Amino acid sequence: MGILVIGGAGFIGANLCRYLLGRGYRLTVLDNFSTGRPANLEGLALELIEGDICAPPALPGPFRYVVNLASPASPPAYQSLALETLAAGSQGVWQALDIARRYGARFLQASTSEVYGDPQVHPQPESYRGCVSCTGPRAMYDESKRFAEALIINYAQRYATSVTIARIFNTYGPYMRPDDGRVVTNFLSQIKRGQPLTIYGQGEQTRSFCYVEDLIQGLERLLLSTEPGPINLGNPQEISMLQLAQTALEVTGGRSPLSFKPLPPDDPARRCPDITLARARLGWEPKIPLRQGLKATWEYLQWQIV
Repeated sequence: MGILVIGGAGFIGANLCRYLLGRGYRLTVLDNFSTGRPANLEGLALELIEGDICAPPALPGPFRYVVNLASPASPPAYQSLALETLAAGSQGVWQALDIARRYGARFLQASTSEVYGDPQVHPQPESYRGCVSCTGPRAMYDESKRFAEALIINYAQRYATSVTIARIFNTYGPYMRPDDGRVVTNFLSQIKRGQPLTIYGQGEQTRSFCYVEDLIQGLERLLLSTEPGPINLGNPQEISMLQLAQTALEVTGGRSPLSFKPLPPDDPARRCPDITLARARLGWEPKIPLRQGLKATWEYLQWQIV
């Protein structure tokens, strides 16, 4: 069965492609390499096409499934590519939906926990509407994903296209860029370089971290289901940034001190998924403990960090 993976040269895409190839799927990857890297897919038996989903080139269908991962995903990336991020979540999603409709393919959109903003409900169920600033420093990403979800639901209603939406919470693992600006890569890069670990505020803000292998299995289950979503995919084990820093030091044997800096604006105080729906409808929940996942990520990243 043919699958088109849009944005497949990025972190999640590279892991998804390896998993799907191992499951016997035929893959075509479309990526403009704004944040993804061709090296992430080097040596894989797939067709890699350079191009932008906002103005897609001719693609070698047919496809049974279309998976859209196209968007910068780390704050430094989407803030430096603000207009491109907004375009990917609007034009790009519309073009991807048109491709899926053309081939009668099922469409999966990678959405994000950022649609919940700085949540006032905890943990966050899919029914929660969020607390999001449409003009803040994260707005280009948050609002592009919120618009994408609305577009997908209404497109499916008009054209009877099979669609689903995954709301992905913080994910980490191999094929992350060492300089992508997310907290796991920040900590591991600073440990490798012997630099202080940057803690914003008092380090009391929390996140939940899902190892990418767990996430990929959830994405496949969602893709093969009939669920329209949105469905949260993430790890419900909550951890503070201070705890994450200490765990990273213990796993790596690092000795970096901590450096405290002011909280950036619009930084959510808490973020943790309610995965009741994923458990009930997909039979999915994450299995890999944080220490095990951090060790595997460290083993990959320390050779990428200069």
